[in-house]
Amino acid sequence: MFIQPFALRLLTVHAHPDDESSKGAATLARYAAQGVDVMVATCTGGERGSVLNPALDRPGVRADLARIRRAEMAAASEILGVRQRFLGFTDSGLPGPDEPLPEGCFALLPPAVAAEPLVALIRGFRPQVVVTYDETGGYPHPDHVMTHRVTVEALAAAADRDRFPEAGEPWQVAKLYYHLALSRAWFRTMHEAMTARGVDSALGELLADWPDTPPALATTTRIRCAEQFAVRDAALLAHATQIQPGTGFMAHPRDIEREVWPTEDYHLARSLVGTTLPESDLFAGLRPGEEHG
Repeated sequence: MFIQPFALRLLTVHAHPDDESSKGAATLARYAAQGVDVMVATCTGGERGSVLNPALDRPGVRADLARIRRAEMAAASEILGVRQRFLGFTDSGLPGPDEPLPEGCFALLPPAVAAEPLVALIRGFRPQVVVTYDETGGYPHPDHVMTHRVTVEALAAAADRDRFPEAGEPWQVAKLYYHLALSRAWFRTMHEAMTARGVDSALGELLADWPDTPPALATTTRIRCAEQFAVRDAALLAHATQIQPGTGFMAHPRDIEREVWPTEDYHLARSLVGTTLPESDLFAGLRPGEEHG
């Protein structure tokens, strides 16, 4: 892979196809449009997922879900203007409370072993910035939690010459961010804004049933990307087996969202360069001509 020495490069690591379009997609589209080289790493193929769009929930689709989800991922990547790689792990599914994880699935692998494909990708792509989930996974899906663990492991290993020496020359990622997508604050703000404008909102019920979870991480970085919301939505709809048009996240008025929450938000987990918080740029401290602390 040819690397331009001074190009800005962003890598985002996700668990399944469609996660990149529901978490931070407008940010990816904004940076890609600016000329940043953006790569999506998808840990699994989502082959144990459900068909969440009733219009497509039929036996032929369920039987061919692995292939279909890869095709959906390719379409979403083209819409966003980004590159994408599958890391080759097997979807863990979402077992019930008393059900074991399936043998050989992604979530059962030792992170130190599962990190190798991501180490190779990091060393080849050489991103300055990596974005993934926090230690909770954003929500308690085993593959999301594992994605966090593997990403943290891979960032450390990628910089260590003695680990996975066959995976290329070491590379040190400068900044690691965690997604703060679809937070309780976002849902509350949208619900209150819709209600104040006389728009029916189904978000109140969701807020009333919100689980008792730890407080959200501090928002350190807000990326203004309202102009890319339409691209985000098109990429999300490309995952047709996972999204039912007009329901869920696709139901709220976009003009209200652009007015009251025009950003996608992140938590800066670690940085090797000087930066001033709050940020409005994932590459703060990294652009040519800026001071590096």
